[in-house]
Parts: sequence; structure tokens; C-alpha cells
Amino acid sequence: MGKDFGVTMKTLSRILIAIVLVSCGIPIIALSQLESGSSVSGLAGAPMRMGFGARGMAMGNAMTAVISGDVQSYYNPASVSFESEPIVVATYGVLSLDRKLNYLSYTKSLKPNAGFSLSIINAGVGNIDGRDRDGIHTETYSTSENAFLLSFGLKPTSKFAFGVTAKILYYSLFEGIKSTTAGIDVGAIYLLSQEFTLGAVVQDITAKYKWDTSKLYGTLGNSSSDNFPLRKRVGLSWMPNDYPIIFSGEFESIGSALYIRAGSEIKVYDGVHIRGGIDQIAMNADLPAKPSVGISVQTKMANWTPSFDYAYVFEPYSPSGIHILSLALRF
Repeated sequence: MGKDFGVTMKTLSRILIAIVLVSCGIPIIALSQLESGSSVSGLAGAPMRMGFGARGMAMGNAMTAVISGDVQSYYNPASVSFESEPIVVATYGVLSLDRKLNYLSYTKSLKPNAGFSLSIINAGVGNIDGRDRDGIHTETYSTSENAFLLSFGLKPTSKFAFGVTAKILYYSLFEGIKSTTAGIDVGAIYLLSQEFTLGAVVQDITAKYKWDTSKLYGTLGNSSSDNFPLRKRVGLSWMPNDYPIIFSGEFESIGSALYIRAGSEIKVYDGVHIRGGIDQIAMNADLPAKPSVGISVQTKMANWTPSFDYAYVFEPYSPSGIHILSLALRF
């Protein structure tokens, strides 16, 4: 790794304190949520709302106003204008129930005050057992839900930035049943001070899936569309000048459902960060919260700065949680 990672008592104390701060209280918060109303889990684009990248998911996806470290245009397209170096991030998800969730992005600054990002999201379900009317196995099916994103962010002043993401949505559901549509995200960031940052995003504008089953059912088929719920989000982040800590929180409206999420990141050693968060704190939806924890290890190799990020998300209604592995490379 090129660094001495010997643990002193002072370092060990910082690690223990950080773990307590970001981990121990999270399950208690999750269990305290009131559940009333309905959720948006069954609406179109649900996998695209799970979050992407180990850093963001470890911090409860509360990334709307975070502008330091490895930023992702998925959360706010305006954030790419704060990126100073080219960075590639590859993410692989380990999920139960034969699901998949993967992410690949490339972000680069455009001097003097802009940036852009190219991203690919891949989600789906495999090993679907196909059977005929007699219950005999026929073949194994899978679904593939994808998004191709192009983001651009501009910082006209030192305190304000805005951005837009254009995305192509492609869903292969079944033989002859596919959908290719487009959507738009817009976002803005304003630096309230050296420590506080405000962010806002509107996502999935015009996003939907369009289906035509006539190729499969002939004259019995029809055409239909499933609209993505519109996502409106406002977030605030705090980076104290005297401490290597980030606290972030946000409020989101998804259709008629209202959510709060929060996250934190603490530097416990040079190149080592631990994170914790809680996503999906439902204010009027019948949906349990999703606590998460994670760790990041970064080093320096010549002109390259690789980092490995890991996140674990406690997922309700699932046999096990979600493991997210990300490899980021700055150059």
C-alpha cells in the first residue's frame, strides 16, 4: 500500500469512536419509523432508485449536497463541476434473490469551471424458472434494466453550480418485449458557507417505459406505458473546518411518498474512511428504513490514486443484506 498502517492507541480510539457514531445508533433509528400509507416500490424504475456506488449507499444515499471526494452525477449532475481530477468508478453489487445491480462511470473536469460524466447502470433479475401449463421446466429467463447517462455541470460562480443529465432507459423484459425511452434530471448546488452546502435535484422528468406486446401475443397484444414517479429532493451537507467529517441529510418527495435520509463519513486515518447512513425513512409510506455502513481504503501509486470502497445495506424483506463493492481510480 505504500504507507505504514500501524495502529496506535490514538488511532484505535478514533476508529472506535467513529464506529459508535456511524453504526451503533443506526438500527435504533430504523426501528423507530412509523409506517402508514403506501410506498412507491412497485412503480416503474424501482431498481434505479436503489442508489449506486459504495460511498453513496454507505451514506444512506444522502448525497444531493455532497461535493467532496468521489462524487457521482447520479445523485446530482451539478456536482460534477466540483470534480478536479478524472475519475473512473466501477461498482458490483451482491444481492439476494438472483438480482444484480452494477454501475460504471467516468467523470472529468472541463476547465475552468465545468465537468461532465458518462455512466451506465445495470440492474435485473436472473435464474427465473420458466414452466409450461403442465408445470414442466422450459427454460431459464432473465430481465435487464439499464440506463445510459450523460451529465454536464457548470459552475458560473464559486458558490453556485447547476447541471443536467440526459439518460436513455432500456429495459429487456421478455422475448420481444423491450422498451427504449429517455429521461432528464436537473440539479443545482449552492455553497452557503465554507462548511455548509445546499443541493436540489429533480429526477426522472419524462421518464417512463413503453410496452408493445403485439409481437408476443399478436392481435391480443396492446400498447401501454409505465411512468416513473417524479423525484424532487433537497439536501444539506456539513463539513466542519476543524474535523475530517461529513454529515449530510435530505428530504425527498417521490410521487406522493415523502422520505428523509441521512449519512456521515469520518476520516479515521490517512486514506481510511468509515461511513454510515440510513435511507428510506418513510414519513407517509408503509416502508421500513434501510440502514447502511461502509469503509473506504485509498492509497497513492505514482500518478494514480486507487481506492476500494465497501458498503453493506440492511435490506428489509430480503434473506440477506446488499454488499456493494466499488473500485475508484483517479489519474
